[in-house]
Amino acid sequence: MTDVTMNPDEVVTHARVRVIDMPEGAGRMALITIDNDRDHTRPTTFGPAGLQSIEEALDDVAAMTDIAAVGVTGKPFIFAVGADLSAIGLVKDRAVIHEFGKRGHDVFRRFGELSVPTFAFVNGAAMGGGTELALHCTYRTMSSAAAAMSLPEVFLGLIPGWGGAWLLPNLIGPANALEVIVANPLQRNKQLSPKDALRLGVVDAVFESADFLEQSVRWAAGVLAGSVAVDRPEIDRESWDGICDFAVAMLDDRIHGASPAPYRAVDLVRAARTATRSEGFDAEDDALADLVMGDELRANLYAFDLIQKRAKRPVGVPDKSLARPVTKVGVVGAGLMASQLALLFAKRLQVPVVMTDLDQERVDKGLAFVRGELEKQVAKGRLSQDKANRLSALITGSTDTGVFADAEFVIEAVFENLDVKRQVFADLEAIVSDTCVLATNTSSLSVSAMAERLQHPERVVGFHFFNPVAAMPLLEIARAEKTDDATLATAFAVGKSLKKTCVLVKDAPAFVVNRLLIRSMGEVFRALDEGTPADVMDHAMDSLGMPMSQFALLELVGPAVALHVSESMHDVFPDRYYVSENLRRIVTAGRTTLLMTPENGKPVLDPEVAALLEQEDTVLTAEQIQQRVADALSDEIRRMLDEGVVAEVQDIDLCMVMGAAWPMWLGGISPYLDRSGSAERVTGARFLAQGVASVPA
Repeated sequence: MTDVTMNPDEVVTHARVRVIDMPEGAGRMALITIDNDRDHTRPTTFGPAGLQSIEEALDDVAAMTDIAAVGVTGKPFIFAVGADLSAIGLVKDRAVIHEFGKRGHDVFRRFGELSVPTFAFVNGAAMGGGTELALHCTYRTMSSAAAAMSLPEVFLGLIPGWGGAWLLPNLIGPANALEVIVANPLQRNKQLSPKDALRLGVVDAVFESADFLEQSVRWAAGVLAGSVAVDRPEIDRESWDGICDFAVAMLDDRIHGASPAPYRAVDLVRAARTATRSEGFDAEDDALADLVMGDELRANLYAFDLIQKRAKRPVGVPDKSLARPVTKVGVVGAGLMASQLALLFAKRLQVPVVMTDLDQERVDKGLAFVRGELEKQVAKGRLSQDKANRLSALITGSTDTGVFADAEFVIEAVFENLDVKRQVFADLEAIVSDTCVLATNTSSLSVSAMAERLQHPERVVGFHFFNPVAAMPLLEIARAEKTDDATLATAFAVGKSLKKTCVLVKDAPAFVVNRLLIRSMGEVFRALDEGTPADVMDHAMDSLGMPMSQFALLELVGPAVALHVSESMHDVFPDRYYVSENLRRIVTAGRTTLLMTPENGKPVLDPEVAALLEQEDTVLTAEQIQQRVADALSDEIRRMLDEGVVAEVQDIDLCMVMGAAWPMWLGGISPYLDRSGSAERVTGARFLAQGVASVPA
């Protein structure tokens, strides 16, 4: 047998068996508890040693002749979160991965092949192999307090490799299975709540957490005694292939073949209609081994590591003990961005938030937006009416900036003009305390310039959110020339409370994300101006799996905003930042909507917008545009690192994943530039050292 030892530091999962008497005269149950009791702070994972422990427990159970059922549960709050991936990206031998996949199948399938029914009591978070272990069982219950359930492998560039791609569609049908296996991972790894898992049929019952195990055992006894019926709808196998065809079409529209994992997952689900259990498991082993050997998996793991580790320990941040308490927040402005900010601060900090604007009409409009958003969340079941009422009461509005006198944190979200923002801060300084943090949501202006005329410039900090505020996880926190440690520590404490991924950036033009996006957009629109057909230019980056086309991105940002930021960056770096004359024509014409969708068709450029374009006669291919963009980004990132805009290139990658939705399978941006050869050709060196994050050359 191939040696499948991959991680000598594996925190070993132990499986322990105890026999319990079930009620209703249902007999005795062998209950297996899985736990990594060497480290209670880490979720339970399965490495080779952990699989061995589970197999030994199953050997003990199989030898028992007086049991009516087998149950399996986890340690408090955790069922299990899957395979130990801490070293998988370093494996160079495909056979090792293939054997590891087969080993997991061989162990887990025994739960479905014992001589008595098996019950998974999902008492806490279940992800990946943890969910698959539960799927191998005959029945499943779930705690109402379980944090989440998922098959997140596609998010990481893998497939469910221990039975999930065969078991789940044969349990709940291909449409529901593809929601869990493909659609949810591509939605930033969306998790199933206990209610979702029950709705889809992934679990058979949900019980309250206080006495979850007791209720689950009682329910299992009822199932065995016949007093509890488990109804599972019959699966429509006639439409199976059509559902898979539709899934492939959706992937083509969204990621354009850029990542192999979701396509392999659909293939496995498609085959599960007719494949035997063993054939399905063998196909999973092959797909898993292929994907682990690919570039995308290693880039995915690199990006995932940034999100899981670096994002939680931002580099260069002062000690959190310096942070000041924030019991009231002020928001200058009541427009769309300001209203989103007010709602976020109230929801996460649970403190009073007050908005101001120039007149009562604008204030009322901002408050109406906030209340409308709360009503939407109540209607969707995301908030109780009582909670919505309490949040609504926390958010007030005024035309008098004197309401900021007792606020410890005030953020401005007014028009992107330096003189306007300077005046806002000057007015605020006359009202707030000397230690009140003054934050700006500017996307491109100098924070230092805003603060330079103040008596206390040390309490000014950049606090750049991305739109929509509630959905986008990144927060760029910019330290100005005179920002002190207490202000910066407070800003990061607030950002953490807002549940944002906070990255420390230097007060440099456009910080990180916008600096790179505007450079990229400039190169793409330069190709349009030179003569590249609009449809070629619009989809030039599709093959990388970008979340939207170029015109769709421009429409989202707003042509006027994009032009303003492009001009601002051109003023600072005229030799590198291109301002498109066609973009200027679009803005001059007052166009904000650029695309139209013909009936039963894909979005295309509106003919009226197309008529505005004037072009030269140089035509580029999509590949040539991609190369231009890659070279420009390689150049800009090297300059940013030399300028100290961030501590390391990993912060740039984290920003692009969390703030610009650059795909995980690219690893953010620097692994892609390294693999494409652009980084070395343009800058003379790779951004990541050979072997760093297991991203191959």
